[in-house]
This record gives sequence, structure tokens and C-alpha cells, in this order.
Amino acid sequence: MRKDFNLLNLFFMVGLFLNILALQSQNMTYLALGDSYTIGEAVETQKNWPNVLTKQLEADGFSLQKPKIIAVTGWRTDELISAIEKENLAKKYDLVSLLIGVNNQYQKKDINQYKNEFEHLIQIGLSKSKYNAQGMFVVSIPDYGVSDFAKKKELQKVAEEIATYNKIAKQIAEKYNIVFYNITPISKSIEGNKSMFAEDKLHPSAEQYQLWVDVFYEKVKNQLQTLVKQ
Repeated sequence: MRKDFNLLNLFFMVGLFLNILALQSQNMTYLALGDSYTIGEAVETQKNWPNVLTKQLEADGFSLQKPKIIAVTGWRTDELISAIEKENLAKKYDLVSLLIGVNNQYQKKDINQYKNEFEHLIQIGLSKSKYNAQGMFVVSIPDYGVSDFAKKKELQKVAEEIATYNKIAKQIAEKYNIVFYNITPISKSIEGNKSMFAEDKLHPSAEQYQLWVDVFYEKVKNQLQTLVKQ
């Protein structure tokens, strides 16, 4: 009985080791598309959420290259589209993420513009994904209305408008069978917690970005594990 138990343990450890080797041999690539929430305005580069996600995946045995981030503070959907076209990306990526729209909302652009351009960005993301929808995910827009910046500016209806944008993003993502990760509820739980915001009192701090990653980390990890087995 003891010998059988040890043998099963040995098989388990060998299987686990081979699985880790398979993950490490992939040297996977990641493309993150977005705006200030993706580049991590006002925090160190290594502490924005795409880099935090990458480091956690590496700690779990995945081998990933440094994420390719196409994102600039203030970008709307149309500006992100233009930037991607200028990048002239030749290769495809194992993982692609998209988070965009807060500046369309803040600048009070036509909601239909967002809808059309967001769908175009989804199509661009899919064209850059090695695994089509299976290798892509969308992250919701946080509710910045809870920030001290928004309260000082007396911005109204932020939560309501952000909810509308997120509803559109989710519907379009689901149309293309792309997973949608909703991090927006975190906004309410951190209201009044200054440590969750950067020095500009608007953008997330490194601590808040970690909370975002905690929401979808296991699911993204499962996505990649599924891709490795293909």
C-alpha cells in the first residue's frame, strides 16, 4: 500500500514537472491595448496591471516576454485605433487584452462612436491573436466617480455613464465570444480609501491594480493553460 502511494506521488510530481516545462517552453507573448488605466498613469511601469499579471503568471511557471503595451493617458477609442495602425504590428500574440473608453465618456463623445470603434478594436485584437477569441479578454472601465478628483470637479452621473459604456463593451465582447472581466465593483469598495489612488487622486494606485488582477488572474491563467494544450 505504501509503495503504491509513493508511486502515485511520483507520477503526480513527474506530471506536474512536465506541465511546468511545457509552460516554460512556450515563451508566450502578450499585447495590452488601452489608455491610462493600462499604461498605469502615475505608478511605476512594473506595477501597472499588465506587468503585475505577467509577473504572477511567470511565478506560476509560465514563460512570458515583457508585455507589449500600446496605451497612452487620454486616448479615446479612435486614438487607440490610429496608434495601433501606426505600430504596424507584424506578429500575432498569445494573449491580447483591451480596456478603453473612459476618455470617450469624460470628453462626452457620441456613444455610438464608442460602440462602433470599440467593435473595430475588438476585430483588431482578434486579428493580432494567435488563438482568436480564446486568446483575448476585455477589462471593464472602473468608476472614477468615487475618486477625490471627480468629487472636486463635481462630476455628475459618472457611475451611470460608465455603466452604459461597460454594458456596450460586454455585449460586443460576448458577440465575439471574448471573455469580459468586470473590475468595476471594486470602485465602490475602495471609495474613500486614499491608498487605492495614485498621487493625482484620480488614477489607481499599485494596490488597486493588484485588486484588479486578483479578480481575473485565475481565469486568465486557465485561458493560457488551455492554449498551451492546443
